[in-house]
Amino acid sequence: MNKWINEKVLPNVLKFVNTRPMNALKNGMLFSLPFLMVGSIFLILTNFPWDPIKDFFVNVQLAPIFNKVYNATMNLSAMFAVVGIAYAWAEDAGFPGLPSGLLGLASMLVVNPDTISNFTNASGKAVKGVSSVTAILPDWLGGKGMITAIIIGMLVGGIYSWFVRKGITIKLPESVPTNVAASFTALIPAAVILTLMGAIYGIFDLGWHTTMVESIYKLIQTPLQHASDGPLGVFIVAVLPVLFWMFGIHGTVIIGGIMGGLLQANGLDNAAMLKAGDLSVKSGAHIVTGAFMDQLITFSGTGITLGLTIYLLFWAKSKQLKTIGKLEIAPALFNINEPLLFGTPIVLNPLFFIPFLGVPLISGILSYILIATGILPPFNGASIPWTTPPIISGLLVSGWKMAIWQAIVLVMSVVVYFPFAHKYDQILLARENGETTEEIEKDLAEDK
Repeated sequence: MNKWINEKVLPNVLKFVNTRPMNALKNGMLFSLPFLMVGSIFLILTNFPWDPIKDFFVNVQLAPIFNKVYNATMNLSAMFAVVGIAYAWAEDAGFPGLPSGLLGLASMLVVNPDTISNFTNASGKAVKGVSSVTAILPDWLGGKGMITAIIIGMLVGGIYSWFVRKGITIKLPESVPTNVAASFTALIPAAVILTLMGAIYGIFDLGWHTTMVESIYKLIQTPLQHASDGPLGVFIVAVLPVLFWMFGIHGTVIIGGIMGGLLQANGLDNAAMLKAGDLSVKSGAHIVTGAFMDQLITFSGTGITLGLTIYLLFWAKSKQLKTIGKLEIAPALFNINEPLLFGTPIVLNPLFFIPFLGVPLISGILSYILIATGILPPFNGASIPWTTPPIISGLLVSGWKMAIWQAIVLVMSVVVYFPFAHKYDQILLARENGETTEEIEKDLAEDK
């Protein structure tokens, strides 16, 4: 079985995840993270969980300022994503990424809706003589436009890179300064790409009286978000990263890159609901978001291995495991467990397969049920650094109930890992004492 996986499955998986589109998706989505994290801080401040402080921010007129920063960051997440993906594609192809990224942004604006009908003033009354207003609508540059941003970013990155690679650019004499000559390189690709985007906008507008981004949201993004927000989504984020890691492949990065756009869109929808003051599953809040993966599936590291680390630190008898426990406890508090994965090791170690897979799967299933039934609140859409320690992270993204639940899951991980870690510890201790394989097997049989 292992031979078949190593020779047939893994090479094809690695070939797929290392393709240029996947690299552009994984690396490009990272560009939006700083803006989402900053926006999350102001989202939390605007909706502070303690009413006296929240009311204070409102009374001193700080709440509108917080909302301003939120709108300029989290509400423009698709805009950052399209720039990042188009940029990352060109950079991966060996060309300057900035022209491609800016072309991605311009293309996104071209295919976006830009008309507000039934225009009203600040008091909600219709303005006489004004039937519509043209403007850049942030709704479609945020979570609702995420799949469009991914498609546009890849399309622009691919077309731009093809033109530059084929040399279909304006070439100025060598006497022209390099920075001036470089600015003309994007002229022909930009003319072709923006003309194409204009044609796409015209087709959707004249043919169906809608826009590309609205159609994609309705026909593609909404069904995909719905699928990612159910048992299938739980299975993907809980099981697949573990399966990759069992063979030494960074499964969290792979699955996070593939699922990142959908999970981010789910979280942004929740953030908008929180801002509107109606965040609940009954109102349509998503359960499986980026925070669900980070704070319930991979916190303390893939496999929720803090339970194993605690065993190594307090109960291990073998020198190898005691040493690993001392080395891993600090990184584990910040959700880093590579020293444990390769030092224990868990990678390619069949003895740890059941707890390594079982703990995140149990956490995912139980967490989904608890949020769906209203026992736990849904995630508020805040995007925090993945290194935020457990308990603190739960408090920030969902409140005190989630923090307590994280603590319960960590205790569960200790219980599940304990018998497997104990058995492995016995094997290593026997080896360190010079026992043969036959003697070790005999000792284990007697121990049973």
